[in-house]
Amino acid sequence: MAENKKVLVIGGGFSGLTAAVETAEAGAEVIIVEKTPYLGGRVTQLNKYFPKLCPPNCGLEINFKRIKNNGDISFHTLAEVDKVSGQEGNYDVTIKLKPRFVNDKCVGCNACAEACPVEMPNEFNFGLNNTKAAYITHNQAFPFLYAIDEKHCKGASCGKCAEACKYNAIDLSMKAETLTLNVSSIILATGWDSYDVSKLDILGGGRIKNVITNMQMERLASPNGPTAGKILRPSDGKEVKSIAFVQCAGSRDENHLPYCSYICCMASLKQVTYLRDIYPDSKATVFYIDIRTPGTRYEQFYTKIKEDPNVTLTKGKVAKITEDSATGDVIVVAEDIFAGKKVEAKFDMVVLAAGMVPSTKGLPVPADISYTADGFVIPSKLKKGIYAVGTAKSPVDVSRSVQDATGVAIKSIQSARRVK
Repeated sequence: MAENKKVLVIGGGFSGLTAAVETAEAGAEVIIVEKTPYLGGRVTQLNKYFPKLCPPNCGLEINFKRIKNNGDISFHTLAEVDKVSGQEGNYDVTIKLKPRFVNDKCVGCNACAEACPVEMPNEFNFGLNNTKAAYITHNQAFPFLYAIDEKHCKGASCGKCAEACKYNAIDLSMKAETLTLNVSSIILATGWDSYDVSKLDILGGGRIKNVITNMQMERLASPNGPTAGKILRPSDGKEVKSIAFVQCAGSRDENHLPYCSYICCMASLKQVTYLRDIYPDSKATVFYIDIRTPGTRYEQFYTKIKEDPNVTLTKGKVAKITEDSATGDVIVVAEDIFAGKKVEAKFDMVVLAAGMVPSTKGLPVPADISYTADGFVIPSKLKKGIYAVGTAKSPVDVSRSVQDATGVAIKSIQSARRVK
């Protein structure tokens, strides 16, 4: 390994963590840069993920332990790349570190949150509830340190969080910092965001309270979510006994996302099991264009769902979603291709299978990187020593992201070894 040469991983989600630990355990020094206050990415927001239908921490905690036990891995949260220049073996990278306003003395006692008088929308739960401006995202966050939201905090003029902290862990005078790194290679593990369903007016996205996204459904079903794992509809807290799942909400549509988002069919089928497991008398209807289940294991799962008599799979596009103002129920009008007719049905709630958008669409990495019109990195046009993994390149699931990240770990080390 060339002396003092390091590998930078941009993004601390599952693919970024995998690339980091595999690279470090092969002998390289690795630095992770993550824009949120915690590591783990989108997987931390899931109730369960494929292929084993595990809760997220069954995989994340292993990687977190590997990070803790490896002195060759360091990380910066609330950090974003500001500039990249150079070439393979000698990249100069400028990192902007946002203030957390909480230092390493924090023990996670929650006193700051209890004292904080300011509430804000809970981004981790996709706005399904509120949290305090002094907060921790979830009960297994890593690092387990509180953060204070700069946009909502009243600062020293309030100071109630600092007064409540017995450990001197609150520092409201923290300022943004700049960090300069020299690395041999860069791994782009920038992750993804859900498509903005407010653009899907005919589907009621952002307009009808009981029309939610698939990621909001994950949070409702999660034990550490806003309803402690009970599937309750947002408008009135009623237990949900009937759900319509609307596939391709934005995907495969030239007016929104022209591509298939890959994970949505399996995500909805998985979420059908959330409902059916909690409420045995519940009913689910899936409106789809095509059900795409890549691989034998996924096909078997699809077959199992089809055999449930309380699950209806309707091939046809949804034309309109409206609300019954008296009850808060959601009315779906759709085509049923196999029956050759239009159908109209009422449900407690609708879940939109919102498409996957690469984070680089709205926040491109400030480097010499080529993107598709949809914001995905074009691997063939990357400079030597820069590698993209997972959803930075295309829509993929967790298992494929992990496979991809493991392969890139070898390439990143090769970049350092090529430099003499």
